[in-house]
Amino acid sequence: MTKKFDVLKHVLVPHHELLPEDEVITLLEAYRIEKGQLPKIKTSDVVAKQLEAKAGDVIKITRNSLTAGRAVAYRLVID
Repeated sequence: MTKKFDVLKHVLVPHHELLPEDEVITLLEAYRIEKGQLPKIKTSDVVAKQLEAKAGDVIKITRNSLTAGRAVAYRLVID
């Protein structure tokens, strides 16, 4: 039996989370953009698979930053 590796727990992988739809709407309104204008991530990406993300979902990525302390990025999941 093989043990499954949890990539989200790796020290070099920043925190990823699926954004609830109400937060997606707030995000898009705040930046005055449409969903299709977000940077993309494929459903075949290891992290997207682990989060069980489907096309149309938005993933929030929170990274530690030496200059900003914390940097937040968003990705639209595509096929």
